Amino acid sequence: MRQVARKENAALPCIEEVYSWKSLLHSYSRTQEGSRKFKTESMEFRPYYLSHIKELQNELARGVYIPGDYIEFKVFEPKERLIYAPRLRDKIVQFSVHKVLQDIYRPIFHRHSYACLTGRGHHRAAKQVQQNLYHNPDGWVVKLDIAKFFYSVDRGILKELLAKHVACPGLLDLLYIIVDSAPGEIGIPLGNVTSQDFANIFLNPVDHFVTRFLNVKHYVRFMDDMVWVVETKSEAKETLERTQKFLQETLLLSTNEKTKIFPVRQGVNAYGFKIYRTHMEVREESKKGMKRRMKAMDAKVREGTMTAKEVQQCVNSWLGHAKHGDCYWLIHHIFDPYPYLEVT
Repeated sequence: MRQVARKENAALPCIEEVYSWKSLLHSYSRTQEGSRKFKTESMEFRPYYLSHIKELQNELARGVYIPGDYIEFKVFEPKERLIYAPRLRDKIVQFSVHKVLQDIYRPIFHRHSYACLTGRGHHRAAKQVQQNLYHNPDGWVVKLDIAKFFYSVDRGILKELLAKHVACPGLLDLLYIIVDSAPGEIGIPLGNVTSQDFANIFLNPVDHFVTRFLNVKHYVRFMDDMVWVVETKSEAKETLERTQKFLQETLLLSTNEKTKIFPVRQGVNAYGFKIYRTHMEVREESKKGMKRRMKAMDAKVREGTMTAKEVQQCVNSWLGHAKHGDCYWLIHHIFDPYPYLEVT
C-alpha cells in the first residue's frame, strides 16, 4: 500500500463534528426516513436508540469504533449489481461523516460535478448538458463512462486524495477505517452512504484535468458518467484519448464500451433522459418500463391485491423525474387510462 502523507494546511472540520450528539441524532433520523424505519433492524434499534447512539459516540470519541459486517445482496435494476449494505449503527456514522465531508469538499469540487451535492443532482446535470448542446449546435459530444467504477477504486490512491484535504488525524483515521471495511482489497461498496462522497473525491482530479489542462469549457460529471462538448471531431477524439490516458496512469481506471464520440445533433443519452438542444425526453427504456409496471399494478388493483394509493406512491418518483423533461403528453399517454391516479 502507498505511504499516505497528511497535508498540514488542509481543511478545518474534525472528528468531534462526526460524533457530536446533535450530528449523531440527525444522522439517526436520516436512517429512519421512508420505508427504512419498518426494517427489522430499525425496529429492534428504536426502543433503545438513545443508549445505542451514546455507545456509538463513546466508541468514536475513544477511537475504538469498528464497523460491523456488511449485508450482501444483489439488485437487478437497472442492471445486476452486488451491494454491500452497512448495518444501521454504521449508517449513522456514515451519514455524520457525509455531512463533514460535504463541508470540506464543496469548495474544492468542480462546479459542474453534480452527484451527491446539496442543490445539484442528476436533473440539474441533465439541464446543464442541454445548455452545453444548445450553445454548440455544430459541435461534438464526448460521453465517457468508467468500467466497473465502484469495484475498481484503488483504496491506496483514495487515501492519498483524502489526506490532501483532511487535516484532522482522528477524522482521517476514521475515513481509512470506512474505506477498508468492505470485503476485498480494492473498490468501495455501492451500499455505503460514504461511497458517493469517496467517488466524487476520487474523480475530482479528472474534472480539473479536463476543464483546466485540456481547456474544455462545456463539461458535466454525475458520478462516473462524464459528458463534454467541443467544437470539432478531432478535438473530441483528442480530449477523450488524453482523458483515458490520465484515468489509466493517475487513477488506474479504464473506460467501458459506453464511451463514445458523436455529433451534437444526435442528442445525448444521459442522467435519465435523451437530451437534445431544444428539449429532453425520458429515455425509451424508462417509458417502456413504466408502461409495463402500470399494466401489472392495474391488474392488481382490479384483483383487489393493491390499492390506488399504493399505485400512486409507486409512480410518484417516476412522475417527479419525468416532469423535469418535456414530457407532458407522454405522462398523459401513459397514465390517462388509469383515472384513479393524479398526475398533474
